[in-house]
Amino acid sequence: MSISDAGLRLTKVELSLGQKIASINWGLVLLLTGTTSFGLLVLYSLAGGITDTWVEKQAIRFGLGFSAMIVVALIDIRIWLSLAYAAYAVALLLLVAVDVVGVVGMGAQRWIDIGIVTLQPSELMKASLVLALARYFHELTLEETQSFKWVLIPAAMILAPAALVLVQPDLGTATLLLLCGATMCFLAGVRLWIFAVAAAAAAAVIPFGWQFLHEYQKNRILTFLDPERDPLGAGYHILQSKIALGAGGIFGRGFREGTQSHLNFLPEMQTDFIFTTLAEEFGMVGALSLLGLYVCILAYGMAISLRSRHHFGRLVAMGIGTTFFCYVFINIAMVTGLLPVVGVPLPLISYGGTAMVTLMAGFGLVISVYIHRDIRIPRRPGGPVV
Repeated sequence: MSISDAGLRLTKVELSLGQKIASINWGLVLLLTGTTSFGLLVLYSLAGGITDTWVEKQAIRFGLGFSAMIVVALIDIRIWLSLAYAAYAVALLLLVAVDVVGVVGMGAQRWIDIGIVTLQPSELMKASLVLALARYFHELTLEETQSFKWVLIPAAMILAPAALVLVQPDLGTATLLLLCGATMCFLAGVRLWIFAVAAAAAAAVIPFGWQFLHEYQKNRILTFLDPERDPLGAGYHILQSKIALGAGGIFGRGFREGTQSHLNFLPEMQTDFIFTTLAEEFGMVGALSLLGLYVCILAYGMAISLRSRHHFGRLVAMGIGTTFFCYVFINIAMVTGLLPVVGVPLPLISYGGTAMVTLMAGFGLVISVYIHRDIRIPRRPGGPVV
């Protein structure tokens, strides 16, 4: 579908490339760069002062993500609107391909080896789902959004990738997709009684779904309910994480002085449990500083969404912000014992390629919304601009 076919139009003069670059929200860019730098510092400590273990690769990934963010930001938001469904379809096909030709790692089949890099399609789906749902609800009136029959399509759009990711198995990412999709529906104006019906249906299938969980997933949930049931087995990771959090105190043990991580008591210390390492070395002050950076990033995202004059931009900015918040909440709740242990990285901090690049590209969409915030986009081709 071409842009003209979509009936998209400007009410002002088109922005030049120079004007777009000048309009980039550099405050948000600085926050993202500062947060990533904090993560590189922690990875440097975990590697024992060696840069070629994790730091160099993570820095390169951030560079790629930064470049992707700027390119995405400079592309007209109306182009992203026209490509929303295509991006979702490609991400969904890649998730299907994982089950056929996926690469197995750490007991799960979540990656596709494309030669140059190993791609994790579930990370691509997070931003693609936000784009697709934003376009769908942008084209509906409020009355249609509040009607049950119009919610069936976005429900299918959310459940399909969540089911494919759950099969990999990746309970954490599947949960993220469900949470972010539900939040997008809420932000669009779906009635609360529909959420109540969905929650009741989900609760009804829990006993049936329990038997399809893998044994390690069942153990993680049971360990969450009672961490002391297997302190040297399934409960070992979370108990060591709590020990490290407590050992950090107010100001921490000091840079490169964390015992739980450097003596290898913590599992996946460079990815899932990196917040624990940070808290042990920098203490509560360091942990709160990171949370402060996260709050500022979220505040920027929400402010940008409110300044957008088109519904699509508002939903995209809030959707990316919600995804980012879910990343942070689930990871920190996981390592502090408030949620079962699942494989969700700490955004901009944890070591990882696809997650870093796709998250930065997602914030490129947010910045694109900011640059093109005064554009008026019709709900439907030929319809009134909103």
